[in-house]
Amino acid sequence: MSNRLAGESSPYLQQHAGNPVDWYPWGEEAFARARELDRPVHLSIGYFACHWCHVMAHESFEDPQTAALLNAHFINVKVDRQERPDLDDIYQRVVQMMGQSGGWPLTVFLTPAQEPFYAGTYFPPEERHGRPAFPRLLRSLDMAWRTRRTEVRENSAQFLRGFQESDERLFAPLVPAAGAEPDLPWQAALSFGKGTDPVHGGLGAAPKFPNVSAYDLVLRVLARPVPSGHDGAVTPAADTAAKDRAPLAAALERTLEHMAAGGIRDHLGGGFARYSVDERWVVPHFEKMLYDNAQLVKLYADAYRWSGRPDWRAVCEDTLAYVLRDLAHPGGGYYASEDADSEGVEGRFYAWDPQELREALGEADGAFAAFAYGVAEVGNFEHGRSVLQRVQPLDAQQCARLVSIRERLRTARAQRVRPARDDNIITGWNGLMIQGLCAAYQATGTGTYLRAAREAADFLAAHCTQPDGGLYRAWRDGVAGVPGFLDDYAYLANGLLDLYESAFELHYLQQAQNLADHMLERFWDAGLYYTPRDTPALVHRPLSPFDNAWPSGLSEAVLALLRLHALTGVPLYGQRAHYVLDQFAAAAARNGFGFAHLLAAQEFARRGPASVLFAGDLADAAPLIAHVHRRYAPGRVLAAAPHVPAGQACAPVQGRPAAYVCRAQTCLPPAGTVAQLAERLAEPGA
Repeated sequence: MSNRLAGESSPYLQQHAGNPVDWYPWGEEAFARARELDRPVHLSIGYFACHWCHVMAHESFEDPQTAALLNAHFINVKVDRQERPDLDDIYQRVVQMMGQSGGWPLTVFLTPAQEPFYAGTYFPPEERHGRPAFPRLLRSLDMAWRTRRTEVRENSAQFLRGFQESDERLFAPLVPAAGAEPDLPWQAALSFGKGTDPVHGGLGAAPKFPNVSAYDLVLRVLARPVPSGHDGAVTPAADTAAKDRAPLAAALERTLEHMAAGGIRDHLGGGFARYSVDERWVVPHFEKMLYDNAQLVKLYADAYRWSGRPDWRAVCEDTLAYVLRDLAHPGGGYYASEDADSEGVEGRFYAWDPQELREALGEADGAFAAFAYGVAEVGNFEHGRSVLQRVQPLDAQQCARLVSIRERLRTARAQRVRPARDDNIITGWNGLMIQGLCAAYQATGTGTYLRAAREAADFLAAHCTQPDGGLYRAWRDGVAGVPGFLDDYAYLANGLLDLYESAFELHYLQQAQNLADHMLERFWDAGLYYTPRDTPALVHRPLSPFDNAWPSGLSEAVLALLRLHALTGVPLYGQRAHYVLDQFAAAAARNGFGFAHLLAAQEFARRGPASVLFAGDLADAAPLIAHVHRRYAPGRVLAAAPHVPAGQACAPVQGRPAAYVCRAQTCLPPAGTVAQLAERLAEPGA
């Protein structure tokens, strides 16, 4: 027998449609029922690919006795955090106020007025690892609601005060230090370099996440031109910068190398898992998220452009092969994720033992695969099985041998039961994927990536766009319901700008500008909020300025506005972007990690972005465009000269296309050849 979730479009909610728990989706019906019966609300937030969400579902929500407790004493509400990240943001903060780190499943108990009074994450059916048993917790909270209502109300009041106080702390001024204004992007990047694991790379200890926003900022500051005197001599500032750059570059390289070699990367099918449970990147939490892979494609593509290392290009392309093969909707969009579990066991699809390798490959090749991928009899995972990783340096002949072995193992693995796929198409995550595809296209010139980016943008325009030009959050099987949030607009606006700078098709620039206008109209209220102003009232309107496993919507919005200001000259875009940069400058100075992507936007704005404008027939200008695309230069914008106000005076030279490098409304002499363009781009003012 199904419950109310059977009618929901979310795959995650549908996973719970057969539970004996009397689930409601989030909405007025649930809270009206709570008021009518004078019951607290049990709110459970998770997502389709979440391993511990599955564990709690099997242990508690599928258990008739636990379900009976929940149904008798609570109104039970299930939320997909991918559909409603605003609710997830609000109630994750409650867990953090209680001194916990947050995560999923998120378990929160609310009054009928949506006010939280207790929260946690995963609760087991019996007490273990310091976590209370879920049935005992339910009985205690029911008793508190019935007999200690004043105490419950006070808890709620404390959390509501906590929301207000945490927002006030964001805007607390910073006592300025004596001397020059601090270079916050550089300082934050240096702190990430110093905090990088000196052996395995990455920030912090286990569990270890890719932290793409942090290392993207590192890459951006490493791309700064080295200061020099008018005569080209090395200045004291350049000498200091060089001393800082070397360890910073080493930290970035070590992280990218170890992530690419570790088990967090799928060495057979491509793509990255969400995080590693150990400090060595060996054993992942196996779910694969679109947002992680989109960001890592871009990071490795940009690192390839910066370094020229072909192994990083290979990681980028291998990850894209996975996304295009396994996450692509036939119409052009990209699905949200793949699960960690198959046949009810986490990692079963991915792990191997030596005997399985021999059965798939034969004795000799099985032994070589075990050597190359670190598969031993003891195993690095569970039940004597291993997650594949690259532990041995291989010569050219061995690498060639491994190519064939990899394909044979992938074919053999395809006979296993594959993890389930979340076929929600999340607008913002697709915007991130468009960014990754465009970075890969610009880095490699591979037309397949540009076509895929176009198809994704066209899919979102057709299926995830509201009649008035706004966005929906998600689409699945013809249904798009929840209005978009700030990150949906911001990620897609930047994706469309990347697509414009890749293909120079004016309508993509116009679409990005339209999204920016909608974003300012719907989310601006003396700053950028995460939810539209017409959202039904919640207990708190979130700002959501912090980066998570994805860049904050606030920082992406600022970056999009800065880029649009550089391209279009519209003053409002620049004014609003700089307002937000100033608004959060003190918070970013106190917490560079939480504001890494906002500092990336500040880095973009630091010198005023350069513009490279192409005049003349773009097909004939292909060598000039390719030269700029292959060069990693995060502080610039690109345009076809007739499309932007600054390009109206730019003309071909003697009938041949030319590139104009401009900064602060001043252009250098036109470049008609790649050699001339390289000279212009190398000039100090470029």
